[in-house]
Amino acid sequence: MTFGTASRGVYAIAATPFLDDGSIDFGSIDRLTDFYEESGCTGITILGIMGEAPKLEPEESRAIVRRVVSRARVPVIVGVSAPGFAAMRSLARGSMEMGAAGVMIAPPPALRTDDQIVNYFAGAVEAVGDDVPWVLQDYPLTLSVVMTPGVIARIITNHPSCLMLKHEDWPGLEKISRLRAMQKAGELRDFSILCGNGGMFLDFEPERGADGAMTGYGFPDMLTELVGLFAAGRRDEAHDLFDAHLPLIRYEQQLGIGLAIRKHVLKRRGVIASDAQRKPAQLLSATATAEVDYLLSRIARYDRRAAL
Repeated sequence: MTFGTASRGVYAIAATPFLDDGSIDFGSIDRLTDFYEESGCTGITILGIMGEAPKLEPEESRAIVRRVVSRARVPVIVGVSAPGFAAMRSLARGSMEMGAAGVMIAPPPALRTDDQIVNYFAGAVEAVGDDVPWVLQDYPLTLSVVMTPGVIARIITNHPSCLMLKHEDWPGLEKISRLRAMQKAGELRDFSILCGNGGMFLDFEPERGADGAMTGYGFPDMLTELVGLFAAGRRDEAHDLFDAHLPLIRYEQQLGIGLAIRKHVLKRRGVIASDAQRKPAQLLSATATAEVDYLLSRIARYDRRAAL
């Protein structure tokens, strides 16, 4: 299975299900993989920030890749970001050998200047191999690395193996417009743009030139419907659907507890058996859990998928 510069739709950022004792729940991984495909997702991204990748042992990471790739019928992207290039190369090469479609690489927080950023990705591509298709993750809110459109253009131009930008800048709508304008002017080759940030700005990102979403909101079926409505030119219907879900999308964006909220929703939807996280973890209080359930009940008045 492959992905490319024309990839569109929704790539689900997958949670990593754990049992209450902290061990990997492979049964829930199977259900989650099926759930994403049944929701209309065009791809699955695993071992990202939401996947609690830094809390996994290397062999656990490989076991998860093997399980998802063997079951999925859509392209699987593997997050391989690591403090050192040796670990990045090992996971990237191993994942491709197991059948992954590509990898995702994020910049380490220490990078500050444009040249540092460009040189880092040159080193990363050299490490994993220029035959490995990859996604450039631009997430300054969490990673504290600011990549201008010019820097992104340099990276994409320097490395033909970079096929996709995971766009998570905030504010970032103008960045999407600028990159697409550079393409229109012939200054930049084709590449796919999928957006993250929990879908917070997915009401306008497709109109700015994004090809879809790559995020972990607990209703990927809503995201695929939303992207489809925009593609069909049904703008008002798309905004109505987005507006119904926006309170929960916004609630999820609280730093520290977003993953706990998403796992709670996936558990409520019957997809994963437990909402457990690997330690250290920030858990939902009883009050926060009640607030999430209240938001679900309100969404259900418009979208029956939230009637849990």
